[in-house]
Amino acid sequence: MTLKKTLLQLKPQLSQASEKRLYARVLLLQGRYSEESSNMESNAIMKLYRDVVDMSPDWEDGHFYLAHYYDLLLAQLESHDRKAEVLAYIVKFFSNSLQHGNKFIYQSMPRMLSLWLDFGASIAAEQHKKGTDSQTALNKKAMLTHINKVIHGLEDRLPPYQFLTAFSQLISRICHAHVDVVNVLQSIIAKVLVTYPHQAIWLMMAVSKSSYQVRVQRCQQIYTRAEALKPSLTKFIKDATKLTDKLLDLSNMHLDVGAMSLSTHAGLKSIARLVEDSAFSKVMIPLQTAMTVTLPSSSSTHTKHDPFSRELVYLASIDDTVEVLNSLQRPKKITLRGNDGRPYIMLCKPKDDLRKDCRLMEFNALINKYLRKDPESRRRQLHIRTYSVIPLNEECGMLEWVSNTHGLRHILLRLYKAHNIAITARELTAMIPPKSAPMEEKLAVFNKLLEKYPSVFSEWFLKIFPDPTTWYMARTAYARTSAVMSIVGYIVGLGDRHGENILFDSTTGDCVHVDFNCLFNKGETFEWPEKVPFRLTHNMVDALGPMGYEGIFRKSCEATMRVMRTQTDTLLSVLRTFIYDPLVEWSKPVRKSKHSSTETGETQNSLALTQISDIEKRLQGVIKTLRNKPYGLPLSIEGQVNYLLQESSDKNNLAQMYVGWTAYM
Repeated sequence: MTLKKTLLQLKPQLSQASEKRLYARVLLLQGRYSEESSNMESNAIMKLYRDVVDMSPDWEDGHFYLAHYYDLLLAQLESHDRKAEVLAYIVKFFSNSLQHGNKFIYQSMPRMLSLWLDFGASIAAEQHKKGTDSQTALNKKAMLTHINKVIHGLEDRLPPYQFLTAFSQLISRICHAHVDVVNVLQSIIAKVLVTYPHQAIWLMMAVSKSSYQVRVQRCQQIYTRAEALKPSLTKFIKDATKLTDKLLDLSNMHLDVGAMSLSTHAGLKSIARLVEDSAFSKVMIPLQTAMTVTLPSSSSTHTKHDPFSRELVYLASIDDTVEVLNSLQRPKKITLRGNDGRPYIMLCKPKDDLRKDCRLMEFNALINKYLRKDPESRRRQLHIRTYSVIPLNEECGMLEWVSNTHGLRHILLRLYKAHNIAITARELTAMIPPKSAPMEEKLAVFNKLLEKYPSVFSEWFLKIFPDPTTWYMARTAYARTSAVMSIVGYIVGLGDRHGENILFDSTTGDCVHVDFNCLFNKGETFEWPEKVPFRLTHNMVDALGPMGYEGIFRKSCEATMRVMRTQTDTLLSVLRTFIYDPLVEWSKPVRKSKHSSTETGETQNSLALTQISDIEKRLQGVIKTLRNKPYGLPLSIEGQVNYLLQESSDKNNLAQMYVGWTAYM
C-alpha cells in the first residue's frame, strides 16, 4: 500500500520522458510482483500493465508483459467471442513490443505467429462444417480479418531480419488452409527472400523439392511474388534450384560395394560445369556463421541493422574427388571452394530426414545466446558446438563437416586394441541376456563386461594433448561441453546417444553431438527402452579426472540448468513451434513413394501437448517415474542435477541398455 500511495503522489509531477520511463519501470515491477504472488485480481493487474504502456508507449517491456498477461488469461476463457477479442489484443501488443526492440523477440515472434496461424486454421476447419453462419462464427471471421491486417502491416513496420528469426516456423505453415492467411504469409516470406536471398533460399529448398505437390506449388507462388518485387532473383532462384538438384543426385548416387571415392567429373560432370560457369549466380556456401542471425546489441529495433555482418563466402568450385564414408547410408563428403580460395567441407547425406536436426540446431543456437548472456555460464565458457544443417528434401540433406572430430566408439576401440582387449560380435551376442531376463542376471553380465573393458578414455587426452596446459584446457572443455549437452538433451528428451553420435574435437577437447532424430523421449519407446537421462558411462567419468563428475562437470550442469529454468517461457515458446511443425513427423516416420496432388504432408502431433507438459515439468524440477507419474515434489537445481547424475551412472540402469548402446564402454 505504501508503494501504491507513493506512485499516486509521484504521477502528477512527471514531465520528462526519462522520469516517465522510470515511473513505468516501477509500475511494471509492481505488476510482475502482483502477478507472481497472486495478491491482486486479474483486472487490477491488467490495469497496472496498461498504465505502463500508457506512461511509456515506446518501451518494449511494457507491451511484452501486457501481451504475456493477456496470453495467460486466454487459456482461462470459455467464451469464443471473448477468446477471439483477447487473441487480437495479444497479437497487437506482441507486435508493438517487436516494433520497439528485440529483447523478447524469441518469445514474442514465435508466439504471435502461432496464435495468428492457429486461429486462422481453426476458422478454416470450421468453414468446412455446417452452421458456420452463426453470429459467433461471423465475429471470429471479422476478428481474423483484423488480425491479418495487423500482421500484414508489420511487413512495413518491422525490419525483415526479425521475421528471419522465425523463418523455419513461417515455412512450416506454407500449406495453411485459410486463403487470406496464406496471402499474408506468402507476402512476408517473399519479402524476407528478397531481403536475404542467400540465407532464405537454402531454408526454402527442402520445401521446393518436396514430394508433396501442394508444398511445391506454394513455394513456387512465393518465388513468383519475390521475383515480382526483385526481377534479378529469377536467375538466382533458377541457379540455386539447379545446384540443389545436382546435390540431390550426388547424395542419391548408387555406388558399387567397396567404393570409397568418386570423381565429380566422372560421376557427375555437370555439377562442376554448372558451378564453374561464368554466368552462374553467386550462391552462398551455407556455413553456420553465415546462416545465424545476429541481433542488435542495443534496445531499439535498428531498421538498418545488418544481421549478417561477416562477409559472405560464395561457391566458386567443387573439388573433383568426393569421399564416400563407410556407414550404412554411404554419405558423400564433398569439398566446396569459396570465392576466398578456402575449402569448406560438407556432408551430403541420403535417406535421412534432417529437418529435426535443423530445428534442434536452431534451438541449440538459442541456448548458446542465453549461456553467453548469463555471467556464470559466460565465465565458465559454457556452450554447445553447433554446425549448419540444410535439408534438401524429406530424405536428403547437407551437413557442415565438423573438422578434427572423432567418434567416442572409434576412440575407445583403438585404445582397447592397443591394450589387446577385444571381443567378437558373436561372443558379445552370446553373452547378452534376453530383455526378459531377471535384473540379477543382467547386472552380473554387465559387471563381467566392465572387468573386460576397463576405463581408458583419459589416455586419449594424454596422447592427443601431451602438453600439461593444453591437456588441462582440453579436459576442462570436454567436461563443460559434455555437461551442457547432457542437460539440454535431458530437457528435450534426446536419446540414442551411442558412441557414434558423440564426437570429440582433437584440437580443443570439445564434445560434439550429432544425429538428433531421437527426440522427446522417443528412446523410452524402443524395443529396449532407454533407462538413462544421458550418457555418463565409466569411460566418460574416467576422462573427467580424479574427481569424476564432481567439480567442473556437476557445476557446469547446474549452471546450464539454472539458465534453462530462468528462460523457461522463451524455450517453451520456441519448442512449441518445433513440436507443432506440421511438416515434420515427430513420432514415427511414414514413408510413402507417391502422394496425391491434394496431399500437403501436414501431420498433427497428437502427443504434442504431453511432450510440452513433460518438458515444462522437467524445467520445474519434477522427476517422473517410468510410468510417467510425478515422483515427489519439484527438486532444486542442485537436487535435480544430483538425481540425473546418479541415474545416468547407475549400474542397474546401464545394465538394461541395448547392447548396441555399449553401456559397458
